[in-house]
Order: sequence, then C-alpha cells, then structure tokens
Amino acid sequence: MVTTALHRTALHDAHAALGAKLVEFGGFEMPLAYPTGTVAEHLACRNDVVVFDVSHLGTVRVEGPRALDTLQDALCNDLGKVAPGRAQYTQLLNDDGGVLDDIIVWWVTPTRFDVMPNASNTARVLAAIGGDDVTEGRTVLAVQGPRARERVAALGAEAAAIGRFRVAPTTVAGRAAMVAGTGYTGEDGLELAVDNDDAEAVFASLLAAGVTPAGLGARDTLRLEAALPLHGHELSGSITPLEAGLGWVVGWKKPAFRGRDALVAQREAGPPRTLRGFVTETRQPPRDGARVLLGVEGIGTVTSGNFSPVLERGIALALVDAAAAPVPGDRVELEVRGRRLDARCSALPFVEKRG
Repeated sequence: MVTTALHRTALHDAHAALGAKLVEFGGFEMPLAYPTGTVAEHLACRNDVVVFDVSHLGTVRVEGPRALDTLQDALCNDLGKVAPGRAQYTQLLNDDGGVLDDIIVWWVTPTRFDVMPNASNTARVLAAIGGDDVTEGRTVLAVQGPRARERVAALGAEAAAIGRFRVAPTTVAGRAAMVAGTGYTGEDGLELAVDNDDAEAVFASLLAAGVTPAGLGARDTLRLEAALPLHGHELSGSITPLEAGLGWVVGWKKPAFRGRDALVAQREAGPPRTLRGFVTETRQPPRDGARVLLGVEGIGTVTSGNFSPVLERGIALALVDAAAAPVPGDRVELEVRGRRLDARCSALPFVEKRG
C-alpha cells in the first residue's frame, strides 16, 4: 500500500509544543484543538480573539495584463464590482452550475491576484485559471473575534486598520505581511499572509499579545453558527449557488463564465432545493446525512450538523425540497441514526456577530 506523506505548515512544531491534537485535513497535518478544547476555543473567538493557522488553504497567484480577464472568464462573481486593494468571495463552477470550489480572491495590485481555494481543491483551481501555486512558501494566520483588531494593533496599527474585505501589504510584529479583512467565523478579523521564515515570530507575538490559539474544530463550529457554507457540504459539484442561497455571488451582468447558462435556466425555473437552518431541542447534534422529516415525509438532508457552544443546542444546515421548505418557527424532525430529534426551523445565521 502506497501512502502519501502529509504536508506540514511552518508552524507545525509550534502547534505540537502547545499540545495541539494534530489530524489530517486536506493533505496537511493540522491542529484540530489545543488542550483547552474546541468549546473553549470557540467561545474565545465569539467573546475575545483567537488565531487559526489556515496555511493549508491554497494560494494561486495570477499575474500579468490578462489576469483580470482570465479570472472574470473562470469565476462566477464579478471582479468589476471591486478594485485593487479589495477582496471578493467567488466560486468556480462546472457546466451544470455546480460549485467545484468556493474561493476568496485578494486583488493585490492592478495586475496581481492571490486566489485562495480550499485545501483539497488547489490543483483543480490551478488547472482552471493558470498562475503559480505559491501555497508552500507562505503561512496564513486568521486572527478572529471582536477584539482581533485591538490585539493586532499592538503589533502593527496599519495592519489593524485594514477594513473588511480590503487587502494591503504592511507589517505585523516587524515582519512583512499581506493582510486582508477576511475570515470564516462570522466575527470581525484579519488574515495575515507572511513568509514561512517569519511565521513563528508572528505567531509567538500574537500569543504574547493575548491571542488564544484555536484549531480546525472550533473553526468548523464557528462557521456553522454563522451559517457559512463549507465545500463538500453546502456546496459541491451537484449543488448550485442558488440552491445554497448564494445567488448574490453570481455576476449576472457578466456576459460569460462557466456554468452561467445553467444558472440562468435554474433562476428562471426556480431552484429545486433550498438551504434551511434547524435547531434541536437538546444538546445532541444532528449529523451530516440525517434526514429532515415533516410529518412522515422526508423533505431533505442535513449537510452540516454540530453542537452550538453559544446556543447550547444542536444546529444543522440542510438542503430541503423547495416546494416543502419550512420557514423559521416551523417544527420538523431530524432522523439521526434511527432516532428522531425534535427541531425547529431557524433564521440564519444561528448566532449574530458579537463584535
């Protein structure tokens, strides 16, 4: 049997020294949680500030006079709505309008874009847009929470002042960094891209400034409370942005991009499925694949389920039949391993931004 060695980020040894539980994720060995545990890390992000090592995410650099045209043709959102110095959420679609990956684009200069795919989809995105894979040469730290800017300001006032969905070169703890006002928790925050040689110094400076390290377990529960989609769950090659409630990601005025015709047809006919949120009556979390039942009829399937540390209840996102879709307050049951859990349809996000 042939095994492939896992990639390690530049902070692997630092995570191990902090006692992190390391697991495989997207081909990388990443911290799932530190000794304080996922719930404590989650609540630290909601109430204070944490830092995640998200260096497993890809960075594909597209440069040159045709870089903008290349991305406009390949990705569904319209970069014409933003400008250099801004970041944009977008998606790479297939011909049927399904989502091959969801992506953040950092528009760094007029002719340079840093395109950030999900960990396991970097090769797929690279094949679609060209450019250079610079993932392994940099470290990305996501500083998230209502006090994120306050703590980063102690290491660089200019970095802390970078606005939401803006991006700029600056310094953090005396080290060069590309900083963007982006994140994946529902809270305010910044993402810091630094050279690998500077990663340990910047990470240590953040910890010394009172920032709590957090792992991928908390990152997932945070994004779920914020109702943020995860590729392979709420998004996939067989789930369109319209079904996932993300029609705003589509640049409808663009004349062409892959999947446009299929999305236009689905918009006119109405998507057959829609995304809904559910909160259970107990702490027991629903799980991916659980059936959503309205009476005796199955109307959908849970795409993500977990325990909400803020609500202290199970929460779930589910794709349900559009014709039978419940509205907030409606009661349903979630069938988990043969057991039925009482739940109610919830407005989204489950938890509002704290900061």
